[in-house]
Amino acid sequence: MVSANEKVVKKKRFLSEEKKDMISGYLYVSPFFIIFAVIGLYPALFSLYLAFQKWNGLSPMEFAGLNNFKVVLADPLFWKSLYNTIVIGLMGTAPQLVIGIILAFLLNLSFLRFRNFFRVTIFMPYITSMVAVALIFSVLFSNHETSLANYVLGVFGFDPVNWATSEWGTKIAISIMVFWRWVGYNTIIYLAGLQSISNDLYEAATIDGANKFQQMIYITMPLLKPFIILTVFFSTVGALQLFAEPTVFLGASAFTRDEAMTVVMYLYRDAFKLQSFGTASATAIILLFIIIIFSAINTLVTSGAGRKKEGAK
Repeated sequence: MVSANEKVVKKKRFLSEEKKDMISGYLYVSPFFIIFAVIGLYPALFSLYLAFQKWNGLSPMEFAGLNNFKVVLADPLFWKSLYNTIVIGLMGTAPQLVIGIILAFLLNLSFLRFRNFFRVTIFMPYITSMVAVALIFSVLFSNHETSLANYVLGVFGFDPVNWATSEWGTKIAISIMVFWRWVGYNTIIYLAGLQSISNDLYEAATIDGANKFQQMIYITMPLLKPFIILTVFFSTVGALQLFAEPTVFLGASAFTRDEAMTVVMYLYRDAFKLQSFGTASATAIILLFIIIIFSAINTLVTSGAGRKKEGAK
């Protein structure tokens, strides 16, 4: 007969083993949460706190209330940087979404030879070093008359352009750089979406008399809609956070000129050039709300277009 003390001991042992398993599970997943808290959550919360402070990084902080937001919103350079961000974002990301779908269709053709080679090649710009990309494009879009871009313009009878100093020349050059670097990334996502569609659907549609165009409109595009929404969301967020391409392309003069200054460049200039961390953090909060608004609008528009197509069907 088992005594009461032995039952208590067995119960404690069972609970201790259960707790050990629970603790080991938490330990396995803890590295992610620790790293996220250190390099993700803490900087975000600290930036939110700094948005209401006046601080140059050395002296004691002073509570500024909403003054940092008023300074940023009253600065014409901020609105210029927002305008540049939107324009470069539209010119650089909108075409890559359309071209990405077309390239994905071509790379998905069964009779295309060397498909794997083309798939790897089109993805190469995405993994290429940003410094190497900037060097290549600085040569292609050099202000010299013999640069490749100016030579092509000369073939069509246009005058040479000062790509690195003119208003629209800088925007176009950076937009083409963004397009070249990210079109392959979106193409691979669309290609994965196309390959996830069952061939049985196309065979059934062919038997029912649907041509290739009808199959694309009523089968391919509706089933590709989740991938389109994903790329539109990523492209919107990436376009509004544009920093590396204009900074590397323009070099040291990137923060002294406003032709291609983006919102993130404006934020960086306030923080690390002017030592105004309060206004930089306020800019980051404003940018966060802008990203949320634009992402919501793009997602709603894309989802609405998909629902209209399904309703028309």
